[in-house]
Amino acid sequence: MCGIIGIVGHSKVNQALYDGLTVLQHRGQDAAGIVTCDDDGKFYLRKANGLVKDVFHTRHMLNLNGNMGIGHIRYPTAGCSTLAEAQPFYVNSPFGITLAHNGNLTNTKVLKDELFKADRRHLNTDSDSEVLLNILAHELQKECDLKPTAQNIFNAVSKVHQRCKGAYATVAMIAGVGVLAFRDPHGIRPVVIGKSDTEDGKTNYIIASESVAVDTLDYELIRDIEPGECVFIDKQGNFHSQQCAEPMTMAPCIFEYVYFARPDSIIDGISVHRSRSRMGTKLAEKILRENPNHDIDVIIPIPDTSRSAALQLSYDLGVKYQEGFIKNRYIGRTFIMPGQTERKKSVRQKLNAIDIEFKDKTVLLVDDSIVRGTTSQQIVQMARDAGARKVYFASAAPPVRYPNVYGIDMPSPEEFVAHDRNVKQIADELGVDWLIYQDLDDLIDAVNDQKNIESFDSSCFDGQYITGDIDASYLYYIDALRNDNSKRLAEENSAVIELHNNA
Repeated sequence: MCGIIGIVGHSKVNQALYDGLTVLQHRGQDAAGIVTCDDDGKFYLRKANGLVKDVFHTRHMLNLNGNMGIGHIRYPTAGCSTLAEAQPFYVNSPFGITLAHNGNLTNTKVLKDELFKADRRHLNTDSDSEVLLNILAHELQKECDLKPTAQNIFNAVSKVHQRCKGAYATVAMIAGVGVLAFRDPHGIRPVVIGKSDTEDGKTNYIIASESVAVDTLDYELIRDIEPGECVFIDKQGNFHSQQCAEPMTMAPCIFEYVYFARPDSIIDGISVHRSRSRMGTKLAEKILRENPNHDIDVIIPIPDTSRSAALQLSYDLGVKYQEGFIKNRYIGRTFIMPGQTERKKSVRQKLNAIDIEFKDKTVLLVDDSIVRGTTSQQIVQMARDAGARKVYFASAAPPVRYPNVYGIDMPSPEEFVAHDRNVKQIADELGVDWLIYQDLDDLIDAVNDQKNIESFDSSCFDGQYITGDIDASYLYYIDALRNDNSKRLAEENSAVIELHNNA
């Protein structure tokens, strides 16, 4: 999962891009990058590993000239984290194009072969985002020899949709021309567009992964970019859009609503906060069905993404809600940390229990989901160490049993705590007295309350992959890239390379 942003304005956009990436920091903490373009068509790039605040210093910001630009924050979905794979990526032919991408292409191996043998293009990394950029560049080069028009761009994106499979929300910039953005035909990954009017009647446009970036930068949210649609804003600020793919089943990723997105975002017309609150209601209904005479004394959320669900669950059950964990906000999101060692080490540094809220009580802990279970085990033990009489655990999502192939780094199935275990066995593994999982139908109903979405990608829960091109061999390939042992080896190799380069 990553975050993307693009702005076309009538004054320098470097600060707005920085602020937007900071707001989207929850989507990736591995690397950050910004590219701007001046009136002469020259690109200015700064990207590095680290948080936004650490990557961009005053000297970098002063060099980011121009009234349009794009930015990216990276969370690696496979392999290790290297500077070479930080985005945005750039190619100089044709015109000069730079691109940032959120998602994952599922036919990368086929496309790499095509790019080398047929398109005669060289790839410098293993990133599928570089593949996507080169496909776009190749198709655009076939469309025109001189400065591309909006229709040239739409035609090229149509060919991109025909060639590329998987999930992608993409923003790109063509030197001296403008900024474009497009979304995969299923709309798996989110992207929105907003605008703001200047005092002299001109319009600035923003493209971002989540509406919260639009809001905080004081833009007006226009709408989500539609699945298969391409939006193009030229450097003068003129807006163009066109549907560039055959209609397909819309299926946004349901895990955005469960965990990744900020609660103050609206994705495809659905409030993330409200959907999480409804998850709490559905959990309350299940608890009352299964154990109407429960002995829960207090409901405690595991910060931060479970708060909306836990608060509503507390209200619906008529049970006291309390904050029982204090979070160190200088520790990153545990789920997206590379490697199990880092995740284990960070839990105790990240959370500390308030003993008085646990002592001699039957506590219901609420979390958004349970993936590996390592974090949950440690939190359960913290509750017991704080004096809890009994520890129950509720997950706002169903058991995670299948890998996500559309841009979320869910590990090898063997690393899931739910792998080959029933709920009772999972409860024993976590060390809880009672474990309650959300049912998938209830989760979908909670998110799609207004029934305005055709379906959702819920593949990590049910193993049903909306793109229809995922088989056992692909899952084996993804497993080889994503399991923690592979990442550890990749990180060690990367460290050796960096040491050699710095020697």
